[in-house]
Amino acid sequence: MSFTGTVGRDCEQRFLPNGTAVLNVTVANNIGFGDKQQTLWIRVAVWGKRAEGQLQNYLKKGQQVFVSGELTQREYEKDGQTKTSLELNATIIDLVGGKREESAQQRPAQSSPSKPRDNFDPEDFDDQIHF
Repeated sequence: MSFTGTVGRDCEQRFLPNGTAVLNVTVANNIGFGDKQQTLWIRVAVWGKRAEGQLQNYLKKGQQVFVSGELTQREYEKDGQTKTSLELNATIIDLVGGKREESAQQRPAQSSPSKPRDNFDPEDFDDQIHF
């Protein structure tokens, strides 16, 4: 399963008794159009080395992400009843764009165009276009 969505709250990092790192984050995904649109909240887990790295510093509320992985079913007990939830074990989680509340002043400055090369040689380019 793959989708793009928005992080609903800052991620949480924890470690299992065996030392394996886990990042948990909830991602909102909008489906449908107009008055039929609804938001699905999907629990996402990132495991192992990826969960130990710097990713936790970027999975903050409002961040847009692309997520891909395996959908799993998890059972838990609440108020004496067994409940079921779906969770995505992410194999890929990539940041997409900036945070919604990020203003233009907070974005890094655009780099200026590079200077033309002084030693330009047209022989450096291949005249054939390959399709």
